Amino acid sequence: MGNLNIAFVGALGLAPEIGKKGTVTDMTFYEVKDGNDSITLIEPSKYPDKLSSLFYSVQMAEFVVLVVDKIDSFLGETIVMLDSQHKSKGWLVLRNYIQPEQVTPLLAGTCLEGYEVKEEDPTAMRIALVEMAKAEKRVAGDGTCGSCPVDSHFNVKGVGTVVLGSVADGYFKVHDKMKVFPLGKEVVLRSIQKHDINADDGVKGDHVGLALKGIESDELDRGYVITTDPSVKMTDYFNGIVEYNRFWKNPLKEGMMIHVGHWMQMVPAHVSAAADRVSLEFDGKIIHKPGDEAVAMYLEGGKLRVIGRIVLP
Repeated sequence: MGNLNIAFVGALGLAPEIGKKGTVTDMTFYEVKDGNDSITLIEPSKYPDKLSSLFYSVQMAEFVVLVVDKIDSFLGETIVMLDSQHKSKGWLVLRNYIQPEQVTPLLAGTCLEGYEVKEEDPTAMRIALVEMAKAEKRVAGDGTCGSCPVDSHFNVKGVGTVVLGSVADGYFKVHDKMKVFPLGKEVVLRSIQKHDINADDGVKGDHVGLALKGIESDELDRGYVITTDPSVKMTDYFNGIVEYNRFWKNPLKEGMMIHVGHWMQMVPAHVSAAADRVSLEFDGKIIHKPGDEAVAMYLEGGKLRVIGRIVLP
């Protein structure tokens, strides 16, 4: 069973020409099924008003379709967000007679330099993306524990609590005992669905629905993490280096309030010290594995709100 999560960013409107509309929150999901294989298309439907909409859409994706219909500050911010999350696999779709040489300087020095310019042909794109999904051949059993950040959650009559999200890493199986962060609560994975089809396991990159035993839906929230990985931890403080993106001109200053994004979390953080190393005090705790990268954002940053990257302890 192959699956591929694809962020459609930049100009919106291409994803619904390719897939069938599904869940709508601050992101809109579309899906295409071909036998047991599928693709999940994700549009940041609340961007640019909500930077979180773009962050979450990119965070969940393994492949990107960047649609350019004008060259403006939002395109620049989208490119920086993609680069900050190392999204190096993707297509570039150009509209309104925009030429590749007009966009190339914006991609120079970023991980987007290798994006293939693609003609806007929804039928051909659908076929090609499904073929990519088939080639994924996701297999559980490599010994790596798995984590699934919660995107949405609800109660289903006769089933119980169901969580929707994308497997961030590793894998897990039906009947596994899993821990819910930040609650520290143990649950049992009752069943797994991928695009409404029952499955035995969830593997990195799969978009899944998880039925959980031992927790109520109203105990959960977006950003919580369901995991079998004992290395997952929570941190309320950071002291280290900020890797600024090349377009960010002003280093962080003491007293600023920023947000740090990781998995399905955007956690407010107070800058308590700023020099060669920056100290951040989180408003609450951020859930992560040791050494995970996170994206630093400043929501009052005007035309560019993406600061750069930090490495969590």
